[in-house]
Amino acid sequence: MKVTATSIPDVLIIEPKVFGDERGFFFESFNERAFEQATGLKHRFVQDNHSRSARNVLRGIHFQIQQPQGKLVRVVRGAVFDVAVDLRKSSPTFGRWVGIELSESNHRQLWVPPGFGHGFLVTSESAEFLYKTTDYYAPEHERCLAWNDPSVGIEWPLQGGEPSLSGKDRLGVGLDKAELFE
Repeated sequence: MKVTATSIPDVLIIEPKVFGDERGFFFESFNERAFEQATGLKHRFVQDNHSRSARNVLRGIHFQIQQPQGKLVRVVRGAVFDVAVDLRKSSPTFGRWVGIELSESNHRQLWVPPGFGHGFLVTSESAEFLYKTTDYYAPEHERCLAWNDPSVGIEWPLQGGEPSLSGKDRLGVGLDKAELFE
């Protein structure tokens, strides 16, 4: 497994070793010992989630103000532009974001630590998105940062028009009004 720090060093790109031939491919998508050795992180994952979304669906920017979740995310069908936003007020990278393409062909995973907001935009016809979390979903603690907050300035690769948003994502607030992490 290859681990690469992004411009926000706590957010990591993880690329597994993929073994393939004309019949297909195989790779180990998660191994706790290898993850810990390669990243230096020791996290217990307690929940796996799977979503399917159509082109131009934007999910996020989500976070839980209590029971913050670290997320190990990947795409098994299609492609997305995946984004992590640092919401830790005491961090030198507070309010900054990183975005990378995750796709079924690049097999990349992204480690999004607790204290970050997370979201993605589907850039293919559809995408299936998998993620492991370090804490359980707690809807009473879930918050949403506005996907288009100009103070954060995420450069979404929109392919014409506005993205397709859920009702809760339309209600996301700006960084100046969001509950944040210390």
